[in-house]
Amino acid sequence: MPRFAANLSMMFTEVPFLDRFDAAAKAGFTAVEFLFPYEHPADEVGARLKRNGLTQALFNLPPGDWNAGEKGFAALPARFDDLKRSLETALPYAKATGVKRLHLMAGMASRSDRLAVEQFYKSVAWTAEFFAPHGLDVVIEPINPRNVPGYFLNDFLFARGLIEELKIPNLKLQFDIYHCQIIHGDVTMHLREMMPIIGHIQIASIPSRNEPDGEELNYPFLFAELDRLGYSGFVGCEYNPRGKTTDGLAWFKPYAGAKS
Repeated sequence: MPRFAANLSMMFTEVPFLDRFDAAAKAGFTAVEFLFPYEHPADEVGARLKRNGLTQALFNLPPGDWNAGEKGFAALPARFDDLKRSLETALPYAKATGVKRLHLMAGMASRSDRLAVEQFYKSVAWTAEFFAPHGLDVVIEPINPRNVPGYFLNDFLFARGLIEELKIPNLKLQFDIYHCQIIHGDVTMHLREMMPIIGHIQIASIPSRNEPDGEELNYPFLFAELDRLGYSGFVGCEYNPRGKTTDGLAWFKPYAGAKS
């Protein structure tokens, strides 16, 4: 049975961020993820997790000025020092939350730019090697160009090639089913082909990015496929609820309380 993690940046937004841990646990989730914790003290985030018996599945490394449109530094040669500082910023949060995987964002750049490609390889390797002594995996995630035009990493095949070429044990693929369907389609076959390198999975309906209970994909089939493939990681619920979060959790009831 898949282990679902509520994404607290998108779900339970009816209450302030730190109260969403309580709300997720009350709804039956045993794990959570979110985009960024950095506006809150690391110890306070860790305390909310512990109080609710929740596992931290994932969060992102600092992206730069998110409100100004920055989406990370990894493919930006002029921002390598910023990237290195961001790893130091994230480390106390990783320790406080007990998270085992962090998402490295690529940034806004073109894959036709040779220097951007070279920098991305360098940054990915640097980041994975930085976190390896701490027992942390680093994941990279292709993001579709409809939602984030101009994002450097917008192709699952490129991401797979990089991971297979670098051969760094703690470097994995973050496989967001929503993004894969928009970029490539043929989700099931891509899951089967890429399962050996997948470190985290995320879900949402397509095309609306709402609860995974309809539209283009048959999620009950995909959840069963994850079991058939032996996937034991987390499935992050990175979707926008249509209304109040708890009103849209009928899809989740058969899985509520699954142990992390």
